[in-house]
Amino acid sequence: MSLKGKLRCIGVTDTGRVREHNEDMIACDGDIGLMVLADGMGGYNAGEVASGIAVKTIVNLVREAVEREDLRASDKASGLSRASIILRDAILRANKIIYQTARTQPQCEGMGTTVVGILFFDNKAAIAHVGDSRAYRVRHNKLEQVTLDHSLLQELVDRGFYSPEEAQRAANKNYVTRALGVEQTVEVEIQEQPALKGDLYLLCSDGLSDMVEDDDIHLTVNTFGTNLDSVGKQLIQLANDNGGKDNISVVMTQVMESFPARTGIFDRILKWFS
Repeated sequence: MSLKGKLRCIGVTDTGRVREHNEDMIACDGDIGLMVLADGMGGYNAGEVASGIAVKTIVNLVREAVEREDLRASDKASGLSRASIILRDAILRANKIIYQTARTQPQCEGMGTTVVGILFFDNKAAIAHVGDSRAYRVRHNKLEQVTLDHSLLQELVDRGFYSPEEAQRAANKNYVTRALGVEQTVEVEIQEQPALKGDLYLLCSDGLSDMVEDDDIHLTVNTFGTNLDSVGKQLIQLANDNGGKDNISVVMTQVMESFPARTGIFDRILKWFS
């Protein structure tokens, strides 16, 4: 099912003020309802190889699956929809490719990447992530972080050593406990939630979340409203103004109309003419 006209989607990325190369990679395809962001790491620019493999693999596999499968169907064993399974399996496949590449190409040794992605289907959002690249949602003028970082700092917050406010100011933010390409297998965290008309979903690398507090992200969204291009550019500017210590990437999708899956005879008739 095409979601053309149902979603408005933009992406913007910037090298920042300190790094020489941009090792982030982003993709946004509103027609199939997919947004992906990866933040690579590794010497000799291998980070951009890892993030590039991740995004390209995920986009290609999801596009192929969306064309042939019913995303609403659920797996009895896991309880997940096909949409969530497709997104998760694409990330797992990317992990294998990155891991194998790092082991066989000396210049790519030690590379890896975080990733966060959303696949929209049937008025829902399947959200998957590995690492500390984040997904936020703005609904009814409230900003909510919908993913929890796979990082040492988040584990310390979970155990009560830091409050969320103290964590925002902590210095040791960048030690991730999970990433693609580091091990042969990786656990992908997956969730599903309703996607409502008017919702804004925002993906970002830690180059934004480390440099710009959540309140300022929220204020920027409120200030520029539905002008997503301006929101993205202003968030990049804020991160750079605050030091720009890392690559900065933002992908945003706004739900413009509801997108229930077609069912029954109407769907079958449309397939006859497609």
